[in-house]
Amino acid sequence: MATGVLITLALRFALLSLFAIGGANAAIPEMHRLAVEVQHWMSDRQFADMYAISQLSPGPNVIIVTLIGYHVAGLAGAMVATAAMTGPTCLFAFWVARVWERFKDAHWRNAIQTGLVPLSIGLMAASAYVVTIAADIGWVAVVLTGATAATAYFTRVSPLWVFLLGGLIGFAGLL
Repeated sequence: MATGVLITLALRFALLSLFAIGGANAAIPEMHRLAVEVQHWMSDRQFADMYAISQLSPGPNVIIVTLIGYHVAGLAGAMVATAAMTGPTCLFAFWVARVWERFKDAHWRNAIQTGLVPLSIGLMAASAYVVTIAADIGWVAVVLTGATAATAYFTRVSPLWVFLLGGLIGFAGLL
């Protein structure tokens, strides 16, 4: 295993972790850009598949980072990418939590907290857009994505039923 690849994984995901406001899913567009467009580690389809696996797996959403690292450099890559994505933010969150509590009545704290909500929502919306573009490879996939979004937004029906339908369509070879 080339040490250069592990260093690249470590540096890129450590930096990316500091910009993942709202969680790992908020950094999906940049992960996609890094893994598909810049480093050419995988195709759009492979990235979309890894995203789907990470969302279906129990546990934190950061599993996509582990899958990317594993794809690029095996078990060592999975461990390096995961540690790089979680380590800096854990330390930063610990430090911020201590400072945050001291200034719980400060006006600037409330302003920052209020401003981070739309920022997080925007980053997650960008993530949804990037994954949709990467995954929708035909008209059937576009319709299925729209149906899933509409079901999630307008009804109380679990989108898992639409995912099941999508799995059956894929299994039948229509995707």
